[in-house]
Amino acid sequence: MIRKLVVGLMALMMSLTVWAAEPFQDGVHYETLPFAVKTADPDKVEVTEMFGYLCPHCNSFEPLVAGWHKRQNADEVQFVRVPVVFGRSWEPFARAYYTAELMGAVDQSHQQMFDAIHLNKQRFSKPEDMVEFYGKLGVDREKFGKLMNSFAVNTKLNQGESKARSYEITGVPTMVVNGKYRVTASSAGGHKQMLEVVDYLVEKERQSR
Repeated sequence: MIRKLVVGLMALMMSLTVWAAEPFQDGVHYETLPFAVKTADPDKVEVTEMFGYLCPHCNSFEPLVAGWHKRQNADEVQFVRVPVVFGRSWEPFARAYYTAELMGAVDQSHQQMFDAIHLNKQRFSKPEDMVEFYGKLGVDREKFGKLMNSFAVNTKLNQGESKARSYEITGVPTMVVNGKYRVTASSAGGHKQMLEVVDYLVEKERQSR
């Protein structure tokens, strides 16, 4: 009886030690999704940023996540951006992002769109404004205008909305690691801390293979 009690206490102490050694805790610094969402490439750890161009917090987060992205090994980590649509005013910006993505123009336009909205206070009140903005960045105006309302962009928009529902997104920016873990600034303690938690979860997924 005493031996069983000692063994039980030792097991409890070991589990508490492991728990204490973990720098980030499920339910505290991140949330495990109730159902894992299938990722595009099972050989890589997928990290998804849910964002919105109109969101000031996403604007502040962008330089940090862009720097984080550059430091990743593309052979191991697949970074994906998904523009979230919280209302009608958000949809044109999501369409613009997907159009730029299809045209291979995200690198030359992503930060510039944040700057236009939050730094230069530029307004995009009609589709022509989007076409003009991307055209000034060297994107083919005619092709961009046609693609914005194409079947391909509509498909991406629907897929993005499906992901947002599956990830149970209620605010942005939000990071999702490998379709399993959701990280927000609120849970992590700030934007910089979000990426620290993401790094931890990426390594967790690597070691689980």
